[in-house]
Amino acid sequence: RHALDSPFGKPPLKEIARGRKNACIVVSDITRPVPNKVVLPPVLSTLEDAGIPKERITILIATGLHRPNLGKELEELVGPEIAAGYNVVNHYAKKDGEHAFVGNTGKGTPVFIDKRYVEADFKILTGLIEPHLMAGYSGGAKAICPGCASVKTVRVIHSPKFLESENATVGVIKGNPLRDEILEVAQMAGVDFIVNVTLNEKREIIGVFAGDFKEAQLEGIKQVEKTAKVRLDKAPDIILTT
Repeated sequence: RHALDSPFGKPPLKEIARGRKNACIVVSDITRPVPNKVVLPPVLSTLEDAGIPKERITILIATGLHRPNLGKELEELVGPEIAAGYNVVNHYAKKDGEHAFVGNTGKGTPVFIDKRYVEADFKILTGLIEPHLMAGYSGGAKAICPGCASVKTVRVIHSPKFLESENATVGVIKGNPLRDEILEVAQMAGVDFIVNVTLNEKREIIGVFAGDFKEAQLEGIKQVEKTAKVRLDKAPDIILTT
């Protein structure tokens, strides 16, 4: 709640949500250990206090190209009360009719994003910040792309055009062409607010970073770099990973 009231680069959530007709909150799917049952209640209550009734709040599961989360899995993802009391829907990347064309990026990527997100009056992304094998770090704009993007868009950003760069790798954000493209896609689709968390090895929340989708994620990355990176004095001959 403190993070929602004192965000990075944005006014408090309650302030900027006031007067909005409806809202779409994007959540990660079951493949990501985001504690949605902890994160969502204060976000939902803040939106409702700002005048957006629960009937006009959509929770969109950012499945990317993964399968949908349904039934008991959906309850596990957001909790039974939220699953029963709110409009919780899955993103389907291969359903053309469920996407809106937002335009082309500077590098020519066609941007097709889930209509329910694009057409929402107030857009919120949630997620987890951790090292990511291609985008440097997860969280932030990744909830939009690939999270809520059409297969037509994902196919391009996951192509050699962006992934063959040595900077498109874990823990690298500067000069990472994939990260830069994802940020541009999110800018085009629009993001009003993000709520990202960082976790320890027990999957407990150790940080909440809310506000502007670029600024808040960068603040979270600073913390993750301290908890997830180890600096060695010299390069070892052998590295064993699991």
